Amino acid sequence: MRRVSKITAACTVTAALAFTATACGESSTESSSSDKGKMKIGMAYDVGGRGDNSFNDSAARGLDKAKSEFGAETKELTAKTGETPADREQRLESLAEGGYNPVVAVGFAYKDAVDKVAAKYPKVNFGLVDSVATAKNVDSIVFTEEQGSYLAGVAAALKSKDGQVGFIGGVDLPLIKKFAAGFQQGVLETNPKAKVQIQYLSTGSDLSGFGSPDKGMAAAKGMLDKGADVIFAAAGGSGAGSIEAVAGKKGAWSIGVDSDQALDPSLSKYKDTIMTSVVKNVDGGVYDLVKSVKDGKPLTGTQTYTLAKDGVSLTTTGDHIKDIQAKLDEAKKKIADGTIKVKTTT
Repeated sequence: MRRVSKITAACTVTAALAFTATACGESSTESSSSDKGKMKIGMAYDVGGRGDNSFNDSAARGLDKAKSEFGAETKELTAKTGETPADREQRLESLAEGGYNPVVAVGFAYKDAVDKVAAKYPKVNFGLVDSVATAKNVDSIVFTEEQGSYLAGVAAALKSKDGQVGFIGGVDLPLIKKFAAGFQQGVLETNPKAKVQIQYLSTGSDLSGFGSPDKGMAAAKGMLDKGADVIFAAAGGSGAGSIEAVAGKKGAWSIGVDSDQALDPSLSKYKDTIMTSVVKNVDGGVYDLVKSVKDGKPLTGTQTYTLAKDGVSLTTTGDHIKDIQAKLDEAKKKIADGTIKVKTTT
């Protein structure tokens, strides 16, 4: 899942870190190093980049851990809103040409670019988050979003006063439908009489639904007006609008996504109404890839990070789900042992 936020181009240089902005609006962060023997790690973020307090930041945590542990040199590039497939390809090529290995692409939008560029650089190891590549030298890092969302559905059903809940998806895409499917199943298997409103903010190639807080707010207000008192938004930056709308309704709860949104500084005023967040531990996938390259045994193929492996989970900030934790643990166990099979489509 991607999160979109405003990109600020910076031009600040310190002894250890340099931030630049290219003519096309792409931002870059590069650590300084004069040691040619150091491992070099390249990271290509989705729109929003480091500092989005969500999807990209989770990948950044994995990069930071690897950089610290292995003494690596790093370069970080960030996508811009409205860019072309050629822009993504150029970004990956620049990292590969620069000797960075591995090169990690954060977000499903990089799928085609990774396939093309990885084929051109067979000796470079690539990582692709949230999609599956066809090139042989790529580690596809994917998650069972539906499983974490199922637990969110259980929590929503148990916390809702009358069984009226909502799901807001940023874009009507297979990835986001996994969130919707798991959430709906979790709600209905916990309370068969419950009703789940589902709404997407944009469709197809229109990715604006990931970066329109106003649309997220409008959708949430509509659901609240129809009686929903728990709303889960898997909508990137648009989710902030939903969280704000829910905070304005007494007794209503929001559910965040990707990172612990109750800890997001920009959402701090709403933290008491954020019940929990469905997080994907992208940092673990990024670190695993880097370590495998460092060890000389690069991961390739598809690595699936499941609920059982803590690839996805629910946050507990604020202790809002403490009273239902036993039931959530029970559902988690059943998913892990296969008793509950979570759907990926509604």
